[in-house]
Amino acid sequence: MKLILSTSNIMSGGPSVIRRHFFEKSNTELTSSLRANFTAHQSSPPTPTTTTSSTSPRPKPPFKSWTKQQDNTLWIPTHSPSPLSEPRESYDITVKLFYLPNVPADTRCLQTREAINLVLKELGTSSIDLLIVSFPGISFDADDEESDLEDPSSAPPSDTDAADADGAPEDIETIATTWHTLEKLHEEGLVSKLGIAEFGCSRLERFLGEVKVKPSVNQINVRDCCVVPKPLILYAKHHKIELLTHNDCTNVLPRGTLRDILGSGEKGAGVLAGEEDDDDDGEKLKGEVMPQWVVKYTAVVKDRGVVESKGYFAVAELKG
Repeated sequence: MKLILSTSNIMSGGPSVIRRHFFEKSNTELTSSLRANFTAHQSSPPTPTTTTSSTSPRPKPPFKSWTKQQDNTLWIPTHSPSPLSEPRESYDITVKLFYLPNVPADTRCLQTREAINLVLKELGTSSIDLLIVSFPGISFDADDEESDLEDPSSAPPSDTDAADADGAPEDIETIATTWHTLEKLHEEGLVSKLGIAEFGCSRLERFLGEVKVKPSVNQINVRDCCVVPKPLILYAKHHKIELLTHNDCTNVLPRGTLRDILGSGEKGAGVLAGEEDDDDDGEKLKGEVMPQWVVKYTAVVKDRGVVESKGYFAVAELKG
């Protein structure tokens, strides 16, 4: 079964002026926004016959009451698009697609199209301005920007679950094959510009030799400082690639985190059955949950510099 998790528009409290630095890492923002959206859909006033203790937490409602199943796909929670309020030309729309570890690279063509279609439907638009893709296992080191070519064992530790490793970086040929899918989206007019993340000079040089449409943006996660290495600055300037910094994790949704979000624990949504669900009536889902990809979208009103819409979709497979 396919699981589609959504945060809805996390700016629903009102548009926000763009800040230079976001206050949360993407994995924290993603998990907290998913939990908040689940809670909002689970909330309902107690029936007249319901009696609850003021000190006891209210039981979670059955997940089928606030999710929606279509064929072999479960939407968590039930989801309705939130189209943009102004004409398309009023916005800059940026999408970042996180390819996750331990997912076959040959599935990315379908994954990429599915992610873009979800965002287009969500925003009620026919195109996006910038699509950035993040590949698993690639980390940028500001102190040694050649580290993207070294043995994976020398890579900095992941800031996600230790039990769900980022995996080894993929070779340039595999990355370029994925990129050709993005080039098709560009040719079709669905995406105006393409971008990559965490590429140092050496990896970027080899990558440009394998692709037709070069990236317009290279996002760099500078962990310990705000200084991008000068060789990379010069190389990017020569090839007209804009360098941007970000605060995202490569593995934005580890398997353990996803099970915790959907599980039967105190902070879980009660979708997945736990190993010790003694009173489980068989309504909860059972099986191994496998994260597939995560997409983040942001729509900024150009002339006012405010974020009108921002959110995430995450897709996983539940295998019995």
